[in-house]
Amino acid sequence: VSAEAGDGAVHAPLLTHGEQLDVLERLDFVLRNIAELRKEVEELRNSLQHLAAEIVGEVRSHLEETQKVTRRRRFPFPRERSDSTGSSSIYFTASSGAANTDDGESEGGYTTANAESDYDRESERESEEGEDEVSCETVRTARRDSLDLVNEDEVHFISDSSLEEGLGQLLQQADRLHDGDEQEKREGFQLLLNNKLAYADQKDFLWRLARAHSDMCEVTEDADEKRSYASDGKEELEIALQKWDQSAECHQWYAVLCGQLSEHESIQKRIQTGYVFKEHIDKAIELKPEDPKAYYLLGRWCYQVSHLGWLEKKTASALFEAPPTATVQDALQNFLRVEELSPGFSKAGRVYIAKCYRDLGNNSAAALWMNLASELPANTKEDAESERELEEMQS
Repeated sequence: VSAEAGDGAVHAPLLTHGEQLDVLERLDFVLRNIAELRKEVEELRNSLQHLAAEIVGEVRSHLEETQKVTRRRRFPFPRERSDSTGSSSIYFTASSGAANTDDGESEGGYTTANAESDYDRESERESEEGEDEVSCETVRTARRDSLDLVNEDEVHFISDSSLEEGLGQLLQQADRLHDGDEQEKREGFQLLLNNKLAYADQKDFLWRLARAHSDMCEVTEDADEKRSYASDGKEELEIALQKWDQSAECHQWYAVLCGQLSEHESIQKRIQTGYVFKEHIDKAIELKPEDPKAYYLLGRWCYQVSHLGWLEKKTASALFEAPPTATVQDALQNFLRVEELSPGFSKAGRVYIAKCYRDLGNNSAAALWMNLASELPANTKEDAESERELEEMQS
């Protein structure tokens, strides 16, 4: 209406009465649909929360069942028990035999004491491994999705209670299998591999997985498989040490795996690895000074370095400003430290004490430690090798 029309002007409505009723009906329809949609959303949310609770329960049951099934697992190769029931340490060592002099060849340079077995990874094991990894991935996915649908208290319960309890049981079983015979070491490796996706971010799990790689390197006879196991385990710990540099176990097993891998390398690589080995063993002792195993490994390193051959010494001098140095006395002190911390730690350790005394010209002390070594059982293959060496020393 124009302004000139004045107060008496009649305003025309924008919508007719019928059009207004139509708009009201449409608005009422929209409001009803919104209300119904809100109700459906609420019902869906309640259903999802119920489903999340079921998934949480299934995840916990699956983790428990996985551990039970793994313990009952049988491998496609025959079960053969060996005389080895103790710890299976791997380390730098010189080959057995008479001590070398500077004019002679090395006893073997940086090598490792490796147990032998007829184990061969079959396609059936790979299939089982693949199935278990898929299963573990399903568990992780379900757990990850369910955490978005449950409250913080439930999340805390799952991560801090159920998973930690499962991890504790898993680690105990892994330690027991590691201390067993060759077959049990294989089972321990498979057990940890099956649970890698669930616990790969846990320090205590990761260094045990690397240790299991070392065990497999020890019991496997094929040279390519030995190299593969040692390389894979070393890579696991390279990642772990970036996060857990203050873990004595990570440093110790990194040194061990470096030593195993160097067995397949050139003289130059073996000598270079010797420095790395010593560095990480020293770090392990610094972090855990009461661990007899670390002193035992250091004793073996010192004993071998003290018996390096002429060729290895010349190579080290040419490649490095300061070649590795250690004496028989250094080795003896470390072996005696092992006995101080854990008397009778190993038969091989006492045999090496006898060898050190023999090299130093103390025949009476050497005879005493040979007798003490004879009193211990041969719990590992290394002990068995030392027992044969002991018989040669006594004859």
